[in-house]
Amino acid sequence: MPGPTLILASTSPFRRQLLSRLGLPFETADPAVDETPLPGEAPEASAMRLSEAKARAVATAFPDALIIGSDQVACLDGQVFGKPGNHENAMRQLQTMRGRRVNFFTGLCLLDAKSGRVHLRGVPTLVTFRDLSDDEIENYLRKEQPYNCAGSAKSEGLGIALIARIDGGDPNALIGLPLIALCDLLRIENISAL
Repeated sequence: MPGPTLILASTSPFRRQLLSRLGLPFETADPAVDETPLPGEAPEASAMRLSEAKARAVATAFPDALIIGSDQVACLDGQVFGKPGNHENAMRQLQTMRGRRVNFFTGLCLLDAKSGRVHLRGVPTLVTFRDLSDDEIENYLRKEQPYNCAGSAKSEGLGIALIARIDGGDPNALIGLPLIALCDLLRIENISAL
């Protein structure tokens, strides 16, 4: 008897590509969630809340599915760096982060839509940025245009050249879907990629 349908509550091609590595059949759905942080909300709390909100947003359309939600927030000295949206904001973000160590915190949710059971994990990744010149940042932004990436750093592309060091327990977390934690959560629900 086949298990429940697996749904990725994301339109990110990078998250879809990561999940496909597990070899499990899945579908994607657009969660259409407002990602604005709540007033006074800690960055980690925001990522966790939004990962669950994304999963819940598609649950009614897939009432018998296991739904994966994920969200990432970049934080430096209490300042949150979300998706920049445009070139100017991305330039400011990267100028602020250059030569510094930034926490990219990824929230992960696995929701069993049928039972309502929720599993949550938070996965931090500390990224040390190179001390880049304005010209280097400008060149990167013109080539990559990472305006929909938290912190303007698309590590799965040219953004890797911005980075001096990555410290974390899952290299996939920085791209936006921590597969090690996800495998743990799927095993709790009796789903294994092996």
